[in-house]
Amino acid sequence: MMVPHYARDVRVMLRIAIPLALAELGWMGMGVVDTIMVGRLPGSAAAIGAASIGSVAFYSFAIFGLGLMSGLDSLVAQAFGAKDELAARRWLASALFIALFATPVLMVCIVGSVPLLTVIGVDPVVRAGGVEFLNVLVWSVPPLMLYTIFRRYLQGLHHVRPVTFALVSANLVNLLGNWVLIFGHWGAPAMGLRGSALSTVIARIYLAAALLLAVLLRDRTAFTGFQQLRPGIWRLLKLGLPAALTIGFEVGVFNAVTALAGTLGAVSLAAHAIALNAASVTYMVPLGIASAAAVSVGRAVGAGDQREAARAGWTAIGLAVAYELCSALLFIVLPRQIAGAYTHDRAVIDYTATLLAIAAVFQLFDGMQTVATGALRGLGNTVTPMLWNLIGYWVIGLPLGCWLCFGLKWGAAGLWDGLCLALILIGSGLLVVWHRATPTLENSI
Repeated sequence: MMVPHYARDVRVMLRIAIPLALAELGWMGMGVVDTIMVGRLPGSAAAIGAASIGSVAFYSFAIFGLGLMSGLDSLVAQAFGAKDELAARRWLASALFIALFATPVLMVCIVGSVPLLTVIGVDPVVRAGGVEFLNVLVWSVPPLMLYTIFRRYLQGLHHVRPVTFALVSANLVNLLGNWVLIFGHWGAPAMGLRGSALSTVIARIYLAAALLLAVLLRDRTAFTGFQQLRPGIWRLLKLGLPAALTIGFEVGVFNAVTALAGTLGAVSLAAHAIALNAASVTYMVPLGIASAAAVSVGRAVGAGDQREAARAGWTAIGLAVAYELCSALLFIVLPRQIAGAYTHDRAVIDYTATLLAIAAVFQLFDGMQTVATGALRGLGNTVTPMLWNLIGYWVIGLPLGCWLCFGLKWGAAGLWDGLCLALILIGSGLLVVWHRATPTLENSI
């Protein structure tokens, strides 16, 4: 009896997790395409480093705005589980209201962060290219916020196929835009790094428009919930602020490491950027599973079925662990082939292989902490993951990494070793937290 029971749980989870994982891979695919395309410019290492530094400055602030919407899919899923469509529409309206005020603030912060690149000592050539890239990319904030809101609303309704389609097709838009605008095809000027950033802006406008259409096709009355928004805004902020800080702590620490790697020279920065890009690609699958866990747990909670919520969370964690074991093996077996897809610079390829070996170690724990965070978000708990990320990354991992990098002269590998320890601690800790949050599991089998 147990095998069919688990098989059903896996099938149910995969039905929503696969489209969302594909969507996350599609999202990450745009960054991979950008990195590969600018890597074909003269001065490959400097170009990759500049795009990486520009993206760091962008996401250091943009990720906070996106994180504010992290609770939207869980709240919509709970309303969906309780069969309260009006409440779901009010959550959507509340998110749009928050975005209206958050977007201009984020854009000002992004542009205002440029002087920090000089303060932290980023290589002048890399810094100049990064600023050039960032000044165009900042205009993608408004469509990016809208895309995030529409996506999380659709996820909460378990209507995820349009999200996958939009992101896969957006990659084609971005690829074509990069080819035309970076190198000057079809009569367009050769814009270099600015062309890559502009292509990303265009792709994000397409994403927002595609998902707006999907929302309207799913529910033509979706934008009629603009009454009595104050309670919804505060509830969304109460859930979203800790989630935004959690994402900010995680993305922020990797951005900080990127900035620190920028002080070590173009080769170290390029190797770091490629290894991080590759690790981020594999991370997209557990991130998709985490979204599936959040909406599946949230829907079960809304329906009052605690046992189903527990099973959904554990099933998602099991799937993530199985996947990450495979991705770790990939980094161990094919590190140079992965690096070679980004650049032909032998020094960069050699150092990237070293960093990918470290990434192979933390893959399992990275997936574990991501999905456990999603499952806890489905229960309405976003504070605990925030605290674990704060302590693991910023109190333990980053200081240790800095000491290994600059004190013991291990270079970028030392920074990655510190992050590896942080992920082991966070992944193990959040797994224990989820276990303690689901006491009904023993009675659910």
